[in-house]
Amino acid sequence: MKRLPRLVFGAFFVVLVARGADYFPPRGEWARKPPVALGFDAAKLQAAIDYAITQENPSSKDVAEDLRATFGKREPNYRIVGPTQPRAALNGIIVRRGYVAAEWGDTQRTDMTHSVTKTFLTTVTGLAWQRGLIRDVNDRVAPYLPTRDRERLFGSEHNAPITWDHLLRQTSDWSGTLWGIPDWADRPVGATEADYPNRPMHAPGTYFKYNDVRINLLALCTLHIWRRPLPEVLRTEVMDPIGASSTWRWFGYETSWMDLDGQRVQSVSGGGHFGGGMFISAWDLARFGYLFLRHGRWDGRAIMTEKWIELARTPGPANPTYGFANWYLNTGRKPMPPAPATSVTFRGNGANIVYIDWEHDVLLVVRWIRSSDALNSFVGQVLGALTEPRQ
Repeated sequence: MKRLPRLVFGAFFVVLVARGADYFPPRGEWARKPPVALGFDAAKLQAAIDYAITQENPSSKDVAEDLRATFGKREPNYRIVGPTQPRAALNGIIVRRGYVAAEWGDTQRTDMTHSVTKTFLTTVTGLAWQRGLIRDVNDRVAPYLPTRDRERLFGSEHNAPITWDHLLRQTSDWSGTLWGIPDWADRPVGATEADYPNRPMHAPGTYFKYNDVRINLLALCTLHIWRRPLPEVLRTEVMDPIGASSTWRWFGYETSWMDLDGQRVQSVSGGGHFGGGMFISAWDLARFGYLFLRHGRWDGRAIMTEKWIELARTPGPANPTYGFANWYLNTGRKPMPPAPATSVTFRGNGANIVYIDWEHDVLLVVRWIRSSDALNSFVGQVLGALTEPRQ
């Protein structure tokens, strides 16, 4: 069997397909099998990888430069306030039935993952819900916060009704300034810059708007619930139990430091829009995705409950293709026609993608692929390479 190439390219892909829940990779290793043994046509799988390699994001590998070119043109006073670093070229891993079928590129490199960070954030919020620290996601957020923050963040008539569910689904329409950035400055609405501060207002829960300022508000509120740094919570409750490496880092902004119980703590960001967010390797992203492919369990241990995953996969009334951040749903197979309607993706700028397919028992992580069309074609080719498509 010809070994699939280990290549580096500007989008990173990891595809995982597993049968049963009998194999969980130990820390620092992941068993491999030939593609044919895992139900792939090896030639078709190689063709899919070859195609993906041609679809690298053509933008600058200097992430700071690319962010300024992308958002600086449209957003007033745009600035980077969190760390960035140059990215790798396209790279990835394919796994089926729990075993690695192929690997290419610099899969060990710890790169920014942009808004896939949001899925790590909502996972940590979910852990708080599982622990009873959040009684109900439909509760208003304000009563969970100390008085000063409650009044500062949710004291207005517009913000007071915002619930955890609204923040999780990006339907809060929260109005305000956080860490020096006003909500309206992130992907602003209006014909001219003078229009931006006077954006249309929507009742919380009725309007979906992708907005990192508001997702950073979720991070701050979740930090208040845990009363310990969210990277620490993620490490102890998720990443260490699933055997992740020690190389990932989760950053906030130079402006997002605060005093919490007498200690200096950084509130992390939910993406890399202004810098910061999750810096992580392909292998650790694969483990994170594999956890959800395995319904929140890892080697007999329940880490995330089926109920939380069900909530995360349920679309809200304001957006039928979006669950909790950043669970993108394939409702009606419209966003991703080659994939089952039950599949989901975690998505971030670049593009960074984690694709989860329970019907075929497939997980796919992609970084730095150029477009949704290229992603859809790649996923279609990978699924088309299956000679045993059902489990």
